[in-house]
Amino acid sequence: MRSPPCAALGPSSFPGPPADPSRLTGRTRTRRGPFSRKGSKTLPSASAGSSPLAAYGWDDALDNAFISYGAAGLIPARVAAVDRGLCDVVTGQGPMRAVTGPVPASPADPPADPSAHSSAGLFSDPPAGAPGGPPLVPCTGDWAALRPGGPGGRPVVAALLPRRTAIVRSSASRDSRGQVLAANVDTVAITVSLDARLDLGRVERLLALAFESGARPVVVLTKADRVPGTAGAEARVAEAAPGVDVVACSAASGGGVGAVRAALHGTVVLVGPSGSGKSTLGNALLGRDALATGAVRAGDGKGRHTTVRRELLPLPGGGVLIDTPGLRGVGLFEAADGLERAFADITELAADCRFGDCAHRTEPGCAVLAAVEDGTLPRRRLDSHRKLQRENDWIASRADARLDAERRARSKEISRWQRRMYRERGRGR
Repeated sequence: MRSPPCAALGPSSFPGPPADPSRLTGRTRTRRGPFSRKGSKTLPSASAGSSPLAAYGWDDALDNAFISYGAAGLIPARVAAVDRGLCDVVTGQGPMRAVTGPVPASPADPPADPSAHSSAGLFSDPPAGAPGGPPLVPCTGDWAALRPGGPGGRPVVAALLPRRTAIVRSSASRDSRGQVLAANVDTVAITVSLDARLDLGRVERLLALAFESGARPVVVLTKADRVPGTAGAEARVAEAAPGVDVVACSAASGGGVGAVRAALHGTVVLVGPSGSGKSTLGNALLGRDALATGAVRAGDGKGRHTTVRRELLPLPGGGVLIDTPGLRGVGLFEAADGLERAFADITELAADCRFGDCAHRTEPGCAVLAAVEDGTLPRRRLDSHRKLQRENDWIASRADARLDAERRARSKEISRWQRRMYRERGRGR
């Protein structure tokens, strides 16, 4: 993927890191960029254990990846929240407000000259075939390179570091492009309310989304204090989530919150529908009422959108938490690997089918259908797999058609450029 003194950088109201990040170790390094001058502050490396970025997940691998950016005078930061052209970021100097927009994706060598990107041209698309490919839109969880001294004295998000993981769903317009919900996530906590009808199909959908991201999913059954017992629901969810940790808790009473906390690590994102208790659980994990919560309708258990944007907050015991708005519709986006892992039991059974391309419908010798017949595999689960597979195949075919069209357009653009170059050469003779 693709200075002025720190006082020139605008402050942000975003809350800072935990008071005691000393549990995280690291080394201190001071770099002086091309804009540093005698008497000005040098920018401390984020690798220091005492740096606020250490509490947000900065490590030696990120420190090494940022060397060329630091040499160009850029500042490391983690995106905490994005809001219409601006974003809250956390830097080694504390929280700030930065200008954002589509940015180059991990260029091989970031520009050393700060004037290489003007505020007007920074967000334009790179030419076809440029290193790093099409621009990316920053999202919560991204690691970014900031250029100081942007519009209004605010720093500007100049580039994004490569994303280790990314939770991507199909866009709301159902076109062939995906929407990144959160980046660089280690654990996806899928919240399921025990106070509403258990929708196993939704759980399987979110599991496929989580597995495809590269993060580890955990299913959290919330509002355990509102039901007589949780054993039955835990068993049903465990059947729909083979190999995945399933934990029940009550954020209101505190019961089971410790078990949830033990199951989560690193950067944790909460996903689930409105009313599933994400924000209430988030407050319990944070140890304070930092996230807005709201009541749900008594009739159907559906909630209102009290969380209106994704935001990243430090957890008191280490790691960070990303709360997300309720996901009313979650479309898969090129999630073949995620589906295979979410339905690992079907994948394992399919290996014993007589035909390698068995569709598990009417083929003789189908081990999947045999498991349905003898009750080993629930019919509902096979139907859910078929539904999600059809959806994923459809969006993948649209993406392939779009990519093919983009390749043809690039080829035409290159041909036009070559013809123009040959004409200009001919005039010069």
